[in-house]
Amino acid sequence: MDTKTVELDVKIEANDLYDYMLRHSYNSAAGMIGSCFGALILILAVMTQQWVYLIFALIILLYLPWTLFFRSRRQVLSNPSFQQPLHYLLDDQGLTISQGEDSVQYLWEEMHKAVSTGKSIILYTSPMNATIFPKRQMEEQKVAVIEMISTHMPPAKVKIRN
Repeated sequence: MDTKTVELDVKIEANDLYDYMLRHSYNSAAGMIGSCFGALILILAVMTQQWVYLIFALIILLYLPWTLFFRSRRQVLSNPSFQQPLHYLLDDQGLTISQGEDSVQYLWEEMHKAVSTGKSIILYTSPMNATIFPKRQMEEQKVAVIEMISTHMPPAKVKIRN
């Protein structure tokens, strides 16, 4: 049996982590409720011309992206795993991530979902943790990574757009 593998090295930068954090936060129940609440207050501010509501709405709508922006930068600077490139190996078994002497493998059956943003392909290894594949670093391997994920995960778990 011919096993196909895809290998790539990726250095996660602050913008990559920020993209993941935004997608993860705004696709959670709390993120959606907060956005809707902020938008309703914004509409209320425009309709009543009570500008204190406008200020309140802007605080609600801008707080999350602002804090995620700074958190992503702080995390990339303080976490040693972001200082060196990660080596990803995708094969018929799953995903192996290695960096230096450390290595961890996730089986395809263990994967929770795969999604994409305009900047990344995100493979969730748990409900809260994910592997980020920045599209700008994938070059010609992007199609092979998408094919590998789509081949080994159930279609209901894969929400990747090109």
